[in-house]
Amino acid sequence: MLSQFSKVSVIGLGYIGLPTAAVIASRGVEVVGVDVSEHAVNTINQGKIHIVEPDLDMLVQAAVTTGKLRASLTPEPAQAFMIAVPTPFKENKAPDLSYIRAALENIAPVIEKGNLIVLESTSPVGTTEQIAEWLRELRPDLKVPLDQSDVADVFIAHCPERVLPGRVLQELVSNDRIIGGITERCADKATSLYQLFVRGECLRTNARTAEMAKLTENAFRDVNIAFANELSLICDKLKINVWDLIKLSNRHPRVNILSPGPGVGGHCIAVDPWFIVDSAPELAKLIRSAREINDAKPHYVIDKVKEAADQFKRPIIACLGLAFKADIDDLRESPALDIAEHLINDNVGEILLVEPNIQSLPKRLSQHNDKLTTLPKALERANVLVVLVDHRQFKALHVNDVATKVVIDTRGIFG
Repeated sequence: MLSQFSKVSVIGLGYIGLPTAAVIASRGVEVVGVDVSEHAVNTINQGKIHIVEPDLDMLVQAAVTTGKLRASLTPEPAQAFMIAVPTPFKENKAPDLSYIRAALENIAPVIEKGNLIVLESTSPVGTTEQIAEWLRELRPDLKVPLDQSDVADVFIAHCPERVLPGRVLQELVSNDRIIGGITERCADKATSLYQLFVRGECLRTNARTAEMAKLTENAFRDVNIAFANELSLICDKLKINVWDLIKLSNRHPRVNILSPGPGVGGHCIAVDPWFIVDSAPELAKLIRSAREINDAKPHYVIDKVKEAADQFKRPIIACLGLAFKADIDDLRESPALDIAEHLINDNVGEILLVEPNIQSLPKRLSQHNDKLTTLPKALERANVLVVLVDHRQFKALHVNDVATKVVIDTRGIFG
């Protein structure tokens, strides 16, 4: 296997691509990571990281020091290319495949016969086959595995990432992986790559099933979160503590209700179900409803904050947490960030932002960096606290620490 893949290229060095590149490099394989960000490339080549993920800094430093990992702005030949770029949606919720297309255009000139291309990005059904179609346009000299699978020059497969932020390095290795090839030979080739570093089982299937499997996993979670979020609205109306209710209900041996929150964020659960809806809009009724419930929850929280602010002549509102989940710096599709932005734009009061995992706000709020503060300062000044993320620093608070505040707790930290 090592001789078959002596050099691997990872396209996109973000929250999935960089850990994947570092893990493969730790197995003694030469890895070249490619990214459009000069800052990311320079940072990695110094043996440092530009994202937050436990233990990733040590792994990257070791891989760069041993010469097994380096980053580049320009693709170069390799035996395998792993595409790990964003797949957001457009304003109409339709999938945006432009990043995948751009990545393929970037590597197309250096692809050679016998190479493997793996799409890791979560994608709508049919995207892996679309890559083969695009490659046929870009490199008409290469036979792609669509209608001439037995004589194809390249192998193309889909292996969706399925890791949890904060546990990426462990789960990249321990989790089972679904590997979908356009053909069986493609699946076999991709499996031999993942077996270099995955201890979990590599489950072979076709590309379309692999694509749908990842979307299904995230839509399942989204539907269950929507149930919890809708339950929290009902309990609020009926003056019932939803956290107590869920604890009691979950004592049933076949009930496992998830925790409600201010919405659903991240690059997966908040996005992927829309890919299913886009593929079968007339059939995906429950999946669409769940998305709409979860997308509406931030607006409900904003209204609650406004009600609380009306109690004060000079409301000072501290938003605790901006990331999309606890103990990470990832702000993608974060409902907490959206809530904070709306409160600022609506002039609800003086807004203080507490996010211990970042040094500055994202570009869309960079003009408000002065609002970013520490937890002690926020507790000292604010009269309204809005718990949006259950970071460990916030969970360490005692109810006495907030006794004089109006608290809107979307995470159940204070029960």
